[in-house]
Amino acid sequence: MKTITKIYLFLLYIVCLGTFSQDVFAEEQAQNPGAFTYKVIHPENQRSNAGYFDLRMTPDEKQTIQIEINNPSDKEEVTVSVSLNSTKTNANGVLEYGPSLLQKDPSMKKDLSDIAKAPESITLKPGEKKNLDIDITMPKDSYDGFISGGIQLKRQLTEAEKKEREKKSGIQNEYAFIIGVLLTETDTKVEPNLEFNKFYAELSNYRNAVFASISNINSAYVDDMTIDMQVMKKGSTEVLYDTKKTTMQMAPNSVINFPLIMNGDEMVPGEYTGHVLVTSNEKKWEWTEGFTISKEEADKYNKQDVSITQERGIDWKLIVMIVCGILIVLLGIFLFVRTLNNKKTEKKRKQSKKKK
Repeated sequence: MKTITKIYLFLLYIVCLGTFSQDVFAEEQAQNPGAFTYKVIHPENQRSNAGYFDLRMTPDEKQTIQIEINNPSDKEEVTVSVSLNSTKTNANGVLEYGPSLLQKDPSMKKDLSDIAKAPESITLKPGEKKNLDIDITMPKDSYDGFISGGIQLKRQLTEAEKKEREKKSGIQNEYAFIIGVLLTETDTKVEPNLEFNKFYAELSNYRNAVFASISNINSAYVDDMTIDMQVMKKGSTEVLYDTKKTTMQMAPNSVINFPLIMNGDEMVPGEYTGHVLVTSNEKKWEWTEGFTISKEEADKYNKQDVSITQERGIDWKLIVMIVCGILIVLLGIFLFVRTLNNKKTEKKRKQSKKKK
């Protein structure tokens, strides 16, 4: 089965904007192996010289922002797919601005994909330049904090390339660019606010894990975040599993499902207690909650955990059964041959007696 690795070429740099410390987006102008180039066209309400859209907006405002896209080829036309996405937080505490399966947090009331519209694709003839229009309509109600997202640009494969790809196997690359969009209406500083959702058992990269689901319910970034997590049996203070990860981030109004890997151990059904401490600069959040791993969950995930499968290695039970089967067959052959030989010997003995 073919594996397609999407390589997002974030030609990025770090920008400081006062109310949030580290937010990275694509550079203003880019060359790429995806057969097109682009340039961000900054409007008058651009707040910085960043290579992304950092716009000061007003309630109910309507604005069209533009990205210049160029097809440098003198022979082939190029079609670029366009998608608008809200910023989400992955399990590693890294912000994602492109399409993903990461869930939205219910606190997100102003999703970029809801307030901004763009064509699904744009086609350029050889040597042609076009402006991609993205229409933004701000909510009527004023707000403080950030609306954060990204515009993904990705070249569509030609029919010939699709057919060629079908013939090949293994890893194949797809290239895309992400251009960040950051919208604000005021300079009022909004502090992040974290809420605990639940502990639950699942797989992380095909390995048994316990997850802590945590939401940032405010329209502010969480920077320099550290998560320290432990799991114990219910009623016990002995730590079964623990992990700590530093220098993470959370996007505004996003959720992180943070995994604690069980180090190749089989998942055991039962009642457990989870403890998680989250720190960010001078802020701290801490929760201790119980959770249950059912027998059905344990059986399901143990069968799928690749580290358990590898550690199990040789199936001795199966080998013993095979060896026993071979021995029984050999014993049967031995008895058959011995019986046959005995009959031949007895026949020869009788024949020799008759001759005498």
